[in-house]
Amino acid sequence: MGRTGTTDERFPDPTGMNADTAASTGTGSAGGFTTVPRWTRAPEPGTAEYRLPIPDGLLADLDRLADRLGVGPASVLTAAHLKVLGALSGESEVVGACVAAPGGDPLPCRVTITTDSWRTLVLDVRRTLSAMPGTPAARREPSVDRDGPRARVPGSVPGIAVDVPVIVFDPYGEDDGPAGRPDDGPPLRMSVTRREGGRRVWRLRHRTDAYDHDCAARIAGYHRTALELLTADPDAAPGPQSLLGAAELHHQIEELAGPPRDLPPLRAHEVFAQRARAHPNAVAVVRGDRRWTYGELDARANRLARALLARGLRAQDVVAVVSERDLGWTAAVLGVLKAGGVYLPVEPRFPADRVAAMLGRAACRFALVGSGDTDPLDRALASMAEVRLLPIEAAGDESLDATDPGVHVPPDSAAYIYFTSGSTGEPKGAMCEHAGLLNHLYAKIDDLGIDRETVVAQSAPQCFDISLWQLLSALLTGGRTLLVEQEAVLDVPRFLDTLVLGRVNVLQVVPSYLDAVLSCLERAPRELPDLRCVSVTGEAVKRELVERWFVTGPGVRLVNAYGLTETSDDTNHHVMDRAPDSARVPLGRPVNNVRVYVVDADLAPVPLGAPGEIVFSGVCVGRGYVNDPERTRLAFGADPHRPGNRLYRSGDHGRWLPGGELEFLGRRDHQVKISGFRVEMDEIDDALLRVPGIRDGAVVAAGRPGRGRYLAAYYTGRAPLAAGEVRDRLGARLPAYMVPSVIQWRPDLPLTPHGKIDKRALIALASAHDPMVEDRHRTPGTPTERRVAAAWAGAMGIPADRIGRQDGFFDLGGTSLAALRVAVSLDRTISLKDLTRHPVLADLARLVESRTASPDPSAEPHPEPPAERRPDAIDRRIR
Repeated sequence: MGRTGTTDERFPDPTGMNADTAASTGTGSAGGFTTVPRWTRAPEPGTAEYRLPIPDGLLADLDRLADRLGVGPASVLTAAHLKVLGALSGESEVVGACVAAPGGDPLPCRVTITTDSWRTLVLDVRRTLSAMPGTPAARREPSVDRDGPRARVPGSVPGIAVDVPVIVFDPYGEDDGPAGRPDDGPPLRMSVTRREGGRRVWRLRHRTDAYDHDCAARIAGYHRTALELLTADPDAAPGPQSLLGAAELHHQIEELAGPPRDLPPLRAHEVFAQRARAHPNAVAVVRGDRRWTYGELDARANRLARALLARGLRAQDVVAVVSERDLGWTAAVLGVLKAGGVYLPVEPRFPADRVAAMLGRAACRFALVGSGDTDPLDRALASMAEVRLLPIEAAGDESLDATDPGVHVPPDSAAYIYFTSGSTGEPKGAMCEHAGLLNHLYAKIDDLGIDRETVVAQSAPQCFDISLWQLLSALLTGGRTLLVEQEAVLDVPRFLDTLVLGRVNVLQVVPSYLDAVLSCLERAPRELPDLRCVSVTGEAVKRELVERWFVTGPGVRLVNAYGLTETSDDTNHHVMDRAPDSARVPLGRPVNNVRVYVVDADLAPVPLGAPGEIVFSGVCVGRGYVNDPERTRLAFGADPHRPGNRLYRSGDHGRWLPGGELEFLGRRDHQVKISGFRVEMDEIDDALLRVPGIRDGAVVAAGRPGRGRYLAAYYTGRAPLAAGEVRDRLGARLPAYMVPSVIQWRPDLPLTPHGKIDKRALIALASAHDPMVEDRHRTPGTPTERRVAAAWAGAMGIPADRIGRQDGFFDLGGTSLAALRVAVSLDRTISLKDLTRHPVLADLARLVESRTASPDPSAEPHPEPPAERRPDAIDRRIR
């Protein structure tokens, strides 16, 4: 999906959804009334009706309970209805459109569902109904006057078409007549009707463009179940009680699971070794002009494994791999797995403090180190004498024995650890097992069509969990992995050159990067002749981006992938050959051997279509956070529906769609996705408050429609600090993707009524950010300055007239992806490195002028590839 362009920290209502979510899903509140999700597989105009008899015994129980509580039957029926409304909407406080007196108009009935007992709920409903206008002996209560608007329900006037998905409930009955015209009334109207013979039925009239027969039957069934629960035990709390019947529960637990798939009784590195023995001379991995065959890569990995074992590596010891994404890194990953170790990726550019925290938390004993700058690692290890360093190149050459070490690795052994941002200021290491890794690799192989003829681009940083499947999936089928240099990733035209030269078939990127790719292709169209499948993940993908893709890249499938590090990476795939009809792009169905549930706070599945927390079960679920039992306890547990399976609570919220696909609705906690990386805001807040001179502060995520999200930091202190100084301090503790783009001093921070920093106000401030704090900068004066300002404005989605000639690109909210768009807009006159070195608009404009006025071949960022490297002259032998 990924997760994100999401609503992350912006959830004002109990459903965990904002207004946009409510509008597109049919849940939440509209016009003050609680709405319910639409549900139909084949919408068509018209109305229909579903009737469900109320058993005589249940009616007798209802009457006895009403007498005992001193209320009318309508109060009991309405209480059951409002429980259903809460279950369908995911809200604890609901505002039902209820008829308060026979023949009356529907009016708002506001109650809290999470009471201590059904008895309390019935009495609350009775008080609310009796206070409504038109009720006999109506008695106005102050709380009702304040909270209960007396507006008529939209569409209660006959003949007025209504689109708002509100259930109108009439407990007093109505004429047992026809369903009415298709445009008559709201999409759903629930009533209790007396039929001939005196029997009463639940009668549900519904618009067939919004709800189908099966949905109507389920809603009617929920009402009967709620009434049964209420009358059976009035002293039970209604909140935790599930309304789902056995058939729907079985459907959600069993039939919505990913398809079963038999996996080979091997580990991923053993499947690779089989391919190496079968085709030792086939090319396995390529980077630039260098390539290794399967035989060479297998031999190098075996030697590295033997070097680790010779130094005392034990089963499931953690081995850090500190290397650039080169051929040696590929061998190191496989070597660690072959030796029975646990792979821990560490980027060489990570701050020393973060490297030390990761190695310490993981109890790391060994570190395989590539060539290049190791200063951060050296500083991190200054006080960690227990970690042994092995140079990848030397360790790979020291053993003459290149045969497989033959270490037995059970499927439930830990395979790798990826550290994600932590809410306590310390990163947390998600630990996943070999069985989950193998299952995920085969999900990618199956759904993305990876075979012996496939070239997969490995372009993600090694600290991003998708880097592992990008590296290994092709190697399990006899295909080829193309390692894309980071310098090429940061320059879209060069990235596209690399894809074409490498004849890449399968690619995965975050949506914000795909946006940059599309901008480049729209500006300078070109063919990508070998590309057949692109996967997007890490952020929520917008429908508009999908539409643009199929205009630009017709015939190339797009796969929306969703999953979490704790679930062995992606768990859902939505494969598209055209843009979806819905406003929001689905996450798709669970992949093979994966179970996904949408549940309430008690882990009980919610009604189909209702919002709830997304949780995972099955082979995909990792074993927890390394050496962190408390955080593991909070997120991981036993699956109550499948004994023996682990369950992971994601914190993501979603709902099931009629086609059996999952839809993402957002998050409630403080996690966000920035360029595909999961970021815990509390960790950045912690780092910000450690900067000398900062008294208080907070970091928020902001974004503009159609653009990626960025981080903005606001702080107070005795005086403003230089933004560069704050950024350097943060960069010493955090990875680059967690350093805020906007850093601004304020004399004070907005507070909530409870005295806490009002992050909603900061988000609004960041979204309409004006970085000119001390002076109003002069507007761009020269034609080149105006051209650069226009490029910045288009890349960041801000008005050009708000950009001053002394403004800094990153202070305005610029990100690396926005910088890519600027480079494309300026016809590659400048590169990302140029913008980083010259972030002030006037300085960058002078650089552009110098290169435009006197072209210098040495200054051209990306010259035309020589003839022997062009796509039409590729060395066919690498196939």
